[in-house]
Amino acid sequence: MSATTTIRLPPELRARLAVLAEQTGRSVHSLIVEAVERHADYEEQVRLLVLDARAADADIDRLGEVYKPADVHVWAERLAAEGAAPEPTPWRP
Repeated sequence: MSATTTIRLPPELRARLAVLAEQTGRSVHSLIVEAVERHADYEEQVRLLVLDARAADADIDRLGEVYKPADVHVWAERLAAEGAAPEPTPWRP
């Protein structure tokens, strides 16, 4: 069973949602739920990206290895074109 949450929408947004609901044959409720779900998904993905970036930064600090951007671009292009490619060689600044 779903919990009820009350939100206050500005009149202009409520009007836009009403028009969209009528045009799409959906309810305002379903539009709001979908928007909240999409935004929650987005926020979760951003959080994971930040955690991954912090872990990568810690690896750089720990290992002292990085990759030259040009090498990474060549690797990514080969990977996309061929489905497999040897990883670039790490570079130590």
